[in-house]
Amino acid sequence: MNSLNLRKYVCVHGDSLTVLQAPEFVSFQKGDWPISGEKIPDLVALTMGFSVQEDLSWPGLQAGPLFQRPRANVLVVVRGVDSLALPQSVASYPLENPVPFTLDSVAETVHSLFAEDTPIVLQLAPSEERLYMLGKANAVFEDLPVTLQQIRARLSQDGSVLPSLPLNSLSRNAEADLLFLSEVQVLHDITALLQRHRHLAKDHSPDLYSLELSGLEELSRLYGQDSPQYRDATAILASVLQKFGEELYNLYGSSAVVEVVTVKTFEAPLTRKSRSILQSVQISNPGSPYNLAYQYNFNYAVVFNIVLWLMIGLALAIIAISYNLWNMDPGYDSIIYRMTNQKIRMD
Repeated sequence: MNSLNLRKYVCVHGDSLTVLQAPEFVSFQKGDWPISGEKIPDLVALTMGFSVQEDLSWPGLQAGPLFQRPRANVLVVVRGVDSLALPQSVASYPLENPVPFTLDSVAETVHSLFAEDTPIVLQLAPSEERLYMLGKANAVFEDLPVTLQQIRARLSQDGSVLPSLPLNSLSRNAEADLLFLSEVQVLHDITALLQRHRHLAKDHSPDLYSLELSGLEELSRLYGQDSPQYRDATAILASVLQKFGEELYNLYGSSAVVEVVTVKTFEAPLTRKSRSILQSVQISNPGSPYNLAYQYNFNYAVVFNIVLWLMIGLALAIIAISYNLWNMDPGYDSIIYRMTNQKIRMD
């Protein structure tokens, strides 16, 4: 496993943002600088080399090389726990104002800039049966289980993670336990699919993953945080996330940023509409249900200036040519009339 030299055991009390993996050219500084939950999408955009509307005045992320950007950004949101005992990480920061957020703006930027390539844009929340996908490469994830029924059926098939997990007090028959185990299964299936399609991790278009896990929240509500089920699930998830981050980091050639946001509970509810795989492929604009064009494209200014000055140049050329033709003397300025005039005189 390739890993950075900057590693330490981190235990942050309260909601937190933990950077599991990051390439050397994405510089995260170690410190206790808090970051607001509403700034997480801007942070993800900056790590991918995109611009944001407002400057992020946060010292945790330093400016990196202009012509280097990671191939992927993976953000995992874990609800129901304020911190996880992740043994290896780049840095960890307190999370304040944990309001709900989405990476829709980052997904739209990736899709608009690399629409002709094969970027992977995957946003998934198994507990809410929410799947949001963009890009031509997303046909790879057609076999990914989406509904809870599909995921639970996947647990009994070949390649299930159940035999490799120390379930201890967790039950294979309890509803809340199956929800948690289903989320672990989805993490395993994502890496398995990418390993079978490694070429998607080697192209020049950046990929975006946004996963929201709420199995721990259900276990906490049902059993309580002091229950053995909750403690066993927390230990399992910390180990699985560590392995998940390392596998994705290696699949992308040590050029991926993997973040984990742990939040006890969001301060406000967030509702989003789900979309099936076929619908997400057909809709060109994720922000409009009417399949309208994007309101603004980053190449608009360039194309506008090219067309504008080209039309001005052609107009000036036509005016100059028309003026010279109108004021031309056929006897002196035209070689055709001049030769015809000499031939008439000779005859």
